[in-house]
Amino acid sequence: MYVKKKVEVNQLNFLASEKVTSFTQTVDDTNYNVQTDALGHKIVPAGTVYPTNDAKAIGVTYNEVDVTNGKQPVAVIQEGWLLGQRLPVTPSADAIKAMTTIHFKDIADLSTGTSGGQG
Repeated sequence: MYVKKKVEVNQLNFLASEKVTSFTQTVDDTNYNVQTDALGHKIVPAGTVYPTNDAKAIGVTYNEVDVTNGKQPVAVIQEGWLLGQRLPVTPSADAIKAMTTIHFKDIADLSTGTSGGQG
């Protein structure tokens, strides 16, 4: 019998609206936000600013993706309303400026580092 260790996934909802536009991109284990889970899998979490958290940002990953075995497709939100404080890594000021069609409902809180305003 083949038995795997039970793994729980906890993910905060970072969408501030139900309508978003996403496009498929490719991500691999060289991404800045790769995390290793309890089973040794290399994971890029949902809500990762893509491809980098700087002026090159084009969007935010919609879902978690396992890149243990190489490049994988990932949906990248490129238009919509998000809750930036619920992302695994807070978007930098340059990334926020670069993602012109992504709006953050808690943008004032992102710049001051406080919580709240997430409605």
